[in-house]
Amino acid sequence: MTDTTPTAQLSAAGVSIWLDDLSRERITSGGLEKLIAEKNVVGVTTNPSIFAAALTNGESYAAQVAELAKAGKNVTEAVFEITTQDVANGCDIFRPIYDATNGFDGRVSIEVEPGLANDAAGTTKQAKELFDKVAKENVLIKIPATIAGLEAITETIAAGISVNVTLIFSLARYRDVINAYLAGLERAKAAGLDLSKIHSVASFFVSRVDTEIDKRLVAIGTDEALALKSKAGVANAQLAYEVYEQAFSTERAAGLLAAGANKQRPLWASTGVKDPAVPDTTYVTELVAPEVVNTMPEKTLDATFDHGVITGDTITGSYAAANKVLDEIAAQGISYAEVTELLETEGVDKFIVSWNELLDTVTTALESSK
Repeated sequence: MTDTTPTAQLSAAGVSIWLDDLSRERITSGGLEKLIAEKNVVGVTTNPSIFAAALTNGESYAAQVAELAKAGKNVTEAVFEITTQDVANGCDIFRPIYDATNGFDGRVSIEVEPGLANDAAGTTKQAKELFDKVAKENVLIKIPATIAGLEAITETIAAGISVNVTLIFSLARYRDVINAYLAGLERAKAAGLDLSKIHSVASFFVSRVDTEIDKRLVAIGTDEALALKSKAGVANAQLAYEVYEQAFSTERAAGLLAAGANKQRPLWASTGVKDPAVPDTTYVTELVAPEVVNTMPEKTLDATFDHGVITGDTITGSYAAANKVLDEIAAQGISYAEVTELLETEGVDKFIVSWNELLDTVTTALESSK
């Protein structure tokens, strides 16, 4: 690994590169270590879609599925065992990075069942079960930023469990997420927990914002509307970074940081470019700033490594221009609030569909193993 590759330059600019994928084959083949060594990968995120794909395409689960079938495990129990084992093994691979970065990187995320997205108590309960089962300090429990999720975030952080907040689309909800994190830290502090051990990232989705807003701009069809295509996602994320800077410079945050707490870092998710007319590294190169995470599908990671042009911080100082983009989109009659609410609902629904596919895949595998 040299310091001249685009991924090395990205890391030097303060961006933590996490891979948005995990499978047992990737773990056992040494593929994950190769990405760490060659492409500066310092963490992994997972979701129901990723595990559904891994189990559908992977023979490396056959032995464990056969054992689980023999033990009489039902499909939910089997999925819990399979996914937590992958995450635990991933955590072991990343442990040296976790130690070297004092817990900021070297992280592997696992998500609560998407069907619990509107159940605060159920989410909190499963967050603890996942944390206890993986039993690795460098695991992050993914909780969606729904209204119920906000309560679960506070409860989980208060219990000293590190959290990856997922499915954030709007700036207003992002402020709520930061507040939920700080509230959890305040409770953890009151309980005498070591705040330095509690970490969190806030996963702000990028490409899905463009996909939905671009669809509406195309429907309008004027030159003025079409000129705004593929600008909303980056502008929205740039303004999220401004929210991050503001939120962690308040007196409230400063008091917690002085007591050993960590900032909740912004994480750019959904960074695979969907529009073939847009450069495939856009959601990487346009979102560079210190203290952020970019979790990339392997295709985006490869594109960045191959031809990404890293020009340093592309976020700080962009806020006026980013606000102008969102104002111009609003002037076209497109409601930001409506779009972001729709995306949250669709995001949960898509994960539920993937979760059900995962259950179906494992059900079939269990039955064929009997």
